[in-house]
Amino acid sequence: MAETVQQLENSSMKKKKTGKLRYNWKSGYGMLIPSFILLITFMYYPALIAIGFSFTNWDGFNQPQFTGLQNYITLLNDKIFLISMKNVGLWTIIKVLVELLIPLFVAVVIFHLKSKRMQYIYRVLFVIPVVVPGIVMFMIWGFIYDPNVGVLNTLLKTLGLNGIIQNWLGDPNIALYALMFVGFPFVVPFNLLIFYAGLQSISESVYESAKLDGITKVRRFFQIEIPLVMGQVKLILILTVIQLLQNVTLPLVMTNGGPGYSSYVPGLYMYFLAFQNGEFGLGMAVSMVIFVIVLILTWIQMKFINPSTEYKA
Repeated sequence: MAETVQQLENSSMKKKKTGKLRYNWKSGYGMLIPSFILLITFMYYPALIAIGFSFTNWDGFNQPQFTGLQNYITLLNDKIFLISMKNVGLWTIIKVLVELLIPLFVAVVIFHLKSKRMQYIYRVLFVIPVVVPGIVMFMIWGFIYDPNVGVLNTLLKTLGLNGIIQNWLGDPNIALYALMFVGFPFVVPFNLLIFYAGLQSISESVYESAKLDGITKVRRFFQIEIPLVMGQVKLILILTVIQLLQNVTLPLVMTNGGPGYSSYVPGLYMYFLAFQNGEFGLGMAVSMVIFVIVLILTWIQMKFINPSTEYKA
């Protein structure tokens, strides 16, 4: 009799646990539903609409007219679009290199400071610029580059380097490179923190073994730290490429794409086509080209950059 009662109690407890787990499962997914609704409404739906309208001739007001692949054929023969692609390709190569290597180097230096307090202080100092709005930073750099009263030309004149003085944003040969230089010394706070977190995840025993083997700091950096933060490198590489391909604000504020088309990028060209020329269909075709390029580059990075710390099935 006692065993039967015990079995009934155990069965009742199992049912309660099962019911509680089922309730938690349903309630968890239920709380995600509003987020999915907002994501679909404001992210996926506009993207699907853009795919459809990229095959049309649409001015944003009248009924769109289906044109098939005509918008994409037009882009392939569009001199301005090809210039913008060349510019963003060069910009991406240079910016990816500096925004990966410099934050990683600074993160390693901070990580190996003996004082934890100084580590914290330096992290805060490098992260403080995040609170400055991007548009404000661009306007400050516009003042720095001013050919008449700008800080850069004034400094060069003071140092007696008059031969180097330039109209930095007005010369089509150097305007794009001047935009690339914005953000110097390129210690991107987000990248710095991601790399620092990656370094913290490295086991202390690895550093102790390296120290016992008498490994130098340079060898430690290239043979231990870089391979063990490749997961962070992959993440930052993908995000940096996406951000650069979608870049609109910087060239719009500082050069408006000029002089001529020397600082045009696809995102800026898309903006001009849609909101200045009223060619929304062609503008959406540009956005689809950017999307496909980002998708391909992301796939290549996910396929061929394999951190040694990632689990492989």
